[in-house]
Amino acid sequence: MTGSGALANTAAEAAARRPFGLACSTVPTTGKGSFTGMAADPVATAASHNPALSTLVTAVKKAGLVDTLNSADGITLFAPTNQAFAKLGRKTLNKVLADRKTLTSILTYHVVAGRKTPTDLRRGSLTTLQGGKITTTGSGATYTVNNAKVACGNVPTRNATVYIIDTVLMPPR
Repeated sequence: MTGSGALANTAAEAAARRPFGLACSTVPTTGKGSFTGMAADPVATAASHNPALSTLVTAVKKAGLVDTLNSADGITLFAPTNQAFAKLGRKTLNKVLADRKTLTSILTYHVVAGRKTPTDLRRGSLTTLQGGKITTTGSGATYTVNNAKVACGNVPTRNATVYIIDTVLMPPR
C-alpha cells in the first residue's frame, strides 16, 4: 500500500532512528564529535570525541576495555556523563578507578549485547555483559535505565548504539 499511511510509517521509522533528548542539543553539528562523526567511529573512539564523556573514557582506558568495546559487534552502551561520575564523590571515584576488577565490573554493567532501539527500552529487563540485569522504561524522549535518566539517546557509532545517562549504574553485589 502506498500513500499517506506509508509516508507516515516511513517518517515514524526515521524519527525512531534519530538521537533524542535534551542533552543532544549540546552535540556539535560538525566534526568527529558530531552525530555524523561518531557514527563513523567505533564506540570507545566515538566517546573520546565527546567532552561530556571524558571520565568514562578515562575509566575505559584504566580498565583496559578500549579494544574490547571498539571490536565488539552490535552492542549498546549506557554512557554516564562526567556529572554522573561526579555524583560518586571524588574519594569513591578515585577508589573505583584504582581497582581494575571493580571498575571492569561497573563498566561492563553499562553494556548490553545488541543495538537497542528506543522501542526495546520501553519496558524491559536487559542482561549486561557483566552478567547482571538492568531495567529500562520510557517512551517518546523520556527513558530511564535503573535509576538513571537518558539525557541523549539512540546515538549511533560504527559498532554500537549509545544512550548517554545522568547516573553511574552500580551492579548489585
